[in-house]
Parts: sequence; C-alpha cells; structure tokens
Amino acid sequence: MRKYKCPECGMEYDKPGKCTMDGTTLVKAEDKKSSDHDHSMHKKHDHTEHHKHMVKDFKKKFIVSIIVTIPILLLSPLIQNFLGISYSFEGDKYVLWILSSFIFFYGGWPFLKGIFEELKKKQPGMMTLIALAIFVAYAYSSAVVFGLKGKFFFWELATLIDVMLLGHWIEMKSVLGASKALEKLAQLLPDTAHLVNGKDVKISELKKGDIILVKAGEKIPADGILVKGNSYIDESMLTGESKPVQKKKNDKVIGGSINGDGILEVKVEGTGEESYLNKVINLVKDAQALKSKTQRLADVAAKWLTIVAVTTGVGTFAYWIIYGPDTAFAIERMATVMVIACPHALGLAIPLVSAVSTSLSAKNGLLIRNRTAFENSRKISTIVFDKTGTLTEGKFGVTAILIFDKVYNEKKIIELASSLEKNSEHPIAKGIIDKAKQMGAEDVKAIDFKVMKGEGVEGSVSGKAVKLVSQKYITKNNVKVPNSKIDDSGTLVYILVDNKAVGVITLADRIRPESYEAIKQLQDSGVKCWMLTGDNKVIAKTVSNKLKLDGFFAEVLPHEKLEKIKELQSKGEFVAMTGDGINDAPALAQANIGIAIGSGTDVAAETADIILVNSNPKDVVSLILFGQATYKKMIQNLFWATGYNAFAIPLAAGVLIGYGILISPAIGAALMSLSTVIVAINARLLNVKK
Repeated sequence: MRKYKCPECGMEYDKPGKCTMDGTTLVKAEDKKSSDHDHSMHKKHDHTEHHKHMVKDFKKKFIVSIIVTIPILLLSPLIQNFLGISYSFEGDKYVLWILSSFIFFYGGWPFLKGIFEELKKKQPGMMTLIALAIFVAYAYSSAVVFGLKGKFFFWELATLIDVMLLGHWIEMKSVLGASKALEKLAQLLPDTAHLVNGKDVKISELKKGDIILVKAGEKIPADGILVKGNSYIDESMLTGESKPVQKKKNDKVIGGSINGDGILEVKVEGTGEESYLNKVINLVKDAQALKSKTQRLADVAAKWLTIVAVTTGVGTFAYWIIYGPDTAFAIERMATVMVIACPHALGLAIPLVSAVSTSLSAKNGLLIRNRTAFENSRKISTIVFDKTGTLTEGKFGVTAILIFDKVYNEKKIIELASSLEKNSEHPIAKGIIDKAKQMGAEDVKAIDFKVMKGEGVEGSVSGKAVKLVSQKYITKNNVKVPNSKIDDSGTLVYILVDNKAVGVITLADRIRPESYEAIKQLQDSGVKCWMLTGDNKVIAKTVSNKLKLDGFFAEVLPHEKLEKIKELQSKGEFVAMTGDGINDAPALAQANIGIAIGSGTDVAAETADIILVNSNPKDVVSLILFGQATYKKMIQNLFWATGYNAFAIPLAAGVLIGYGILISPAIGAALMSLSTVIVAINARLLNVKK
C-alpha cells in the first residue's frame, strides 16, 4: 500500500490529504523498511516532540492574543457604548489598529497559512472561512482607520482569532496522545541484558543464540528458551493470563514478561522484529492506521458556510457597487455579511461541547482521548469485554471452599491452608492468606515446612501433618476424595490432614460485583455483550454463564483477539472493545471504539479511545448515555451556530432595504455574539446520567 507522510513532522498516513497536526499537504513516502527498531522508535519520539511543540505554540499564541485583546475591547466604540463608558485620546484609533494588526498577523497566522493549503487542494473548510472572516474584518477596519467611512470591526477580529486559537489548541491536545502508544509498548523491554559471562549489553545488541541471565523480579529482555532454572513468570501484561505461569527448563519465555523469585538462564530465540512484543507493536500500529477518520460535522458546516459567505459577500458587493450610493456602502454591506457569517459560534460549537463533556466525564470516571469515537458511542451494537481485570478483579482469590470432613469448617480449612502458605512463594498463597485475614482465622505457625516440587507444600500444624496439594498429586497418589460437586472453574487446592482429604479450596479471578448490573443494563438497552480471554474454556464458560453473556471466545491470543473483533465487524456490528492489558492493545485499536479499564496498563490506555478511570464496568453504560447526550448537544450547537444566518445574511445584504429594514455592522456583530452566547450556555447544560 502506498504511504503518505507529512514533510514537516514525518507522521505517516494511508491516504493523501493534510497532516492532522500542522495542516501541511502530505507527500508520497519512500518505500523503505527499517530493520532498526531503536531508530524507528527514535523517529516516532521526534514526531511526538514536534507535536508537543506545536500544542505549546498554539497555547502561547492564545495567551498572548487574549492579553492584547483586552485593550482592544476597551478602545472599541461598540464595547464602550455597551459598558456605558466613554474613553478616548488623540490617535487612539491608530493604537487600536496597531494592536489589532499584531493579533491579525501573530495569532491569525496559522489560519492565514491554512487557507492556502485548503485552496491549493480545492477543499475549502474551516481554515478558509476563518481566514476570510479575519481578513475582511481587518482590511475593512484598516480602511476605516485611514479614511473610509464606516465602523471598526477590530474587537470582532480579535475575539474571533482568540476563540479559534483556543478551539484548535483543545483539538490538537486530544490528537497528541494517540502517538504515544507504540512508545509505551517498546518501554516494556529493559534497556540492557545480562549475558552469562557477566557482561551487560544493550538489548539491540542481543543475537539469536546468546545466553542471558535474568535475576529475580527483572523483566525478561528477549523471547527465548529457558535453559536453566525455574520460576513463576508474570505474563499478564502480554498474554492476558490471570495468574503467573510456572516456567521450567525448555519452556518458552516472552520478552517483556516479569520474572518471579527464581534466577533464570535464557537462550535468545527472537529479537527485534521477530519478537512477540514487536509483533504486538506492529498489530497496534496497523490497526491504528486503518481506523477510519470521521469527517467533522463542523468542517462540513464550515464548508457550506464558506460557500454561502463568499458567494453572498461578493454578490452583495457587486450589487451595491453598481446600484448603491457609494463604494463605502458596498464594502460595509459585504463586511457585514462576512462578519455575520464568520464562525465565532461555529468555532465553539464542537470544541466547547467537547471541553465540557471531557471535564464532566473525568469527574464521573471517564477519560476521553478520541472525541470522534466518544461521539460515536451511541452507535455501539456489541461490546466485547476482556475477562481479566475488566469483568473480573484481576486478583487471584478464594471463590469456593468445599468440606469433606465435618470435623472441620470453612474457617478451620482456611486456617490450616494459610499456616502453610505463609511460607510459600506460590502465587495462590496471597489469595489464601487474604481470605484467612478476611475470615479472622487464627494465625498458627507451621513447622517442618517443605515444598513438594510441582505438587504442593507440606508441614506440621498444631501437631498434625498437613499438605496442600494439586489435582495432579491427588490423581498420582490415588488419594480418596468423596464424591462431591467440586467447583472446578479455577485452580483446586486440596487440604490433606494425615494423608486424608478434608477439604478443597477453589481459587480464581473473582468477578467484579459491578459486572452483573453493567451487563444487564447493556443488554436491556439492546447492546450485545461478549467476552474475549486468553484463559481456558472451562473458566471462560463459568464467567460467561454467571454474567449471562451473549457469547465468549476463550484461549485467544492477542492477534486472534484482533481477528475476533474483525469477525464481529464483518457481520455489521459497531464494536466497542473493553480491556486492560497490552495483549488487548491490538483489539482496542481495531475496534470502532476502544475502552481501557483504568487499573490496566498505560499502553492499553494509550491505544484506547476512552479510559474508565474507576475500573467500573458500569461506567460503560454511563459512557453510552453520555455519548448520546453529547452528540445531541453538538447537533443543537451547530444549528444555533449556523441557523441564524438563514435570516441574518439576507437582511445584512440589504434584501429588505426597500422596507427600511437593514442590519448594521454593529447589529450584525451583536447577532454573531448572541449565537456564541447561546452555544456556550447550551454546552454548559450538558450532564452525565449515572
């Protein structure tokens, strides 16, 4: 596929057009494939820094311009009349002109530059309309200063530029965050690796076949085969596995996963583009590049408003230059039309609703990163949830206790188990210990503690021989277990006292209490709910049945998650994906709307369009309702921002002058300002329904 890039910042696109950050026309990119991962990420870092600089530049222009606007307002006759004051001095109009000239050229430069880009492409839009409005206002007002009869438009010029700078600044800030996702993914890998010969090297210098040393608690630098040692590896950030996975000799390990308490020696198998993490990075990059960009409603309105304003303005001038009393009257009529049509309110219609909705949503646990996706949340027909950390708590805990021997109760079973687990490094230990604290179980010390490799632990508790063992141990040693209905939806830990099974504990990732109500509310509103997970089918089916989901996909790897999203989209579904891990990142990017649970990784958050800060699945319901309300406000604001033109522009053009009805430039400016006030008040009426 032919690629296009911005010659200024280097950002790549799939189609020709303009750079979303600086408005520069895209050029064809050279077909080259970099094999140097570090160089690629360095270039992306440069692009991000460039965009950060542009955001700062717009902020600076806005602050400087608004400061200079204050004396312009105070020196403007219309504002003085409105405030009931009168203040003037010799040469004040020239001071007013100098200040306005500064704002026109300094604050208005991005728009003056933008009109040439749009006209060059023959696609007039917001930049064209803004540039025309400020040019007409400035040119006409300057002419009045130097002798032409008429009224100034300097305060309209200054406030228009201020509003446009603010709106553009807000929009660019939201675009910037999307470029950080791939950097966050790359940061999962450590900077250096320990070779077994004692030398530390950069991971970019690792070669296939190198033997590396991974200490306890360190990140594994590259994909490889475990040649020495064993440990529990935390792969949750990469594969979605809800508990650390035991790795022993000849097992595969993934670069970016976190080693437990063991010391490992790993033979490097995959580096650079061949690594699992880089494959995930590429999946995210491809999915983001293919995401459609919705044409802004404001841009469509601005395009038509541009055509109307230019056509009517030129037509008005041509008519009155022929049939009017003088040239000044013709210019005044044209300027009035242009000022009324200028996008004061249109500039606020979308950005102000966006700013209000972003602020309100943040206070209610929703962080909006992609406004277009947020506005489209009203279209969601299917929501796909990741299991671990989204529908569930992401913590290993006790979900069931079954008693075989009536001499013991649940509290006593947990007491025996926790007494041994306090000495264990196994990941299920914390779940049992937490349960013991919750139940107020007695803290009994175990002696003669031993680890039965791969089978469990044993020791002496209160003079009794106690063992905590796996299903594998029970089967291997033919331990008699009563015919009881055992909850096998998680990991089973049997408690043996003097080699007799007295109970079994089931540990699993617990379902969030909020998930039940959230799923019900979504289904009641007609939204289908599915689940994607890397866990096994037994656990997935149990969770799905408990939550009464519409369906689930189990034992799914990251690239398969993306394919499942595509599969649902191919059936005409408008899909939202909700997840929290890096393994969810490709699917979050592929989905029509990506929603990240706040307790998850930063990477998932960067890839997602919306972040649920409070990790509450019920916030998805609030998201949909709020998205609907926000979209309605935007439509209302677009109507108020452009609707008054239907009657105001003809009156400004002098259609009813024969009846003595004519809108003066001052009234035109007032109408323009009134529509702005209505838009602002309407945006403030937005609220979140919980």
